[in-house]
Amino acid sequence: MELFGIAFTALLGSNIILSRFLGICPFLGVSKKTSSAVGMGLALTCVVVLSAIICFFLDKLLVALGLASYLELIVFILVIASFVQLLEFFLKKYVPSLYKALGVYLPLITTNCVVLQVCLDLVSNEYNLLQTIVYSASIAVGYMLIIVIFSHIRTRLDNQEMPKAFKGSAIALITAGLMAMAFYAFSGFSF
Repeated sequence: MELFGIAFTALLGSNIILSRFLGICPFLGVSKKTSSAVGMGLALTCVVVLSAIICFFLDKLLVALGLASYLELIVFILVIASFVQLLEFFLKKYVPSLYKALGVYLPLITTNCVVLQVCLDLVSNEYNLLQTIVYSASIAVGYMLIIVIFSHIRTRLDNQEMPKAFKGSAIALITAGLMAMAFYAFSGFSF
């Protein structure tokens, strides 16, 4: 039941985009096409889960050596950057269409605060390995869920007639705000 609570809270209750407003740059930039949104969600999922697992073990090592408070952030950023580079090489070689569709947002996963926040949350919540995997996968899937829903809404809004002042980024931000309010309803659930 505890794992379900961690997963539900990460997916819906305190979704990283809609409650903490982290990862907004790729959320707004890649969500114009659903295929790009799914690709970004999958790429972020790979990076978040793999980085969280490696950072879990590295944090335990740093704590054992008494260096956690000094090196934690630097080590986490190096791990994240390494996984993003590996993912970028993989996509460039095997999925070039997705690589081109993600454009500049793919290397920006390195600086995406979602990935770093997950690693820092693992330390502050003192999760064990199973909880780490469930939490990181749930955060990433929650991110992908929201970005895909948002891309569907944006696609439909692009085909609607609306005042000129609301076209483009304005309606996207209003929609994101409305989504945040709708998903706030899930924040009251506890397990």
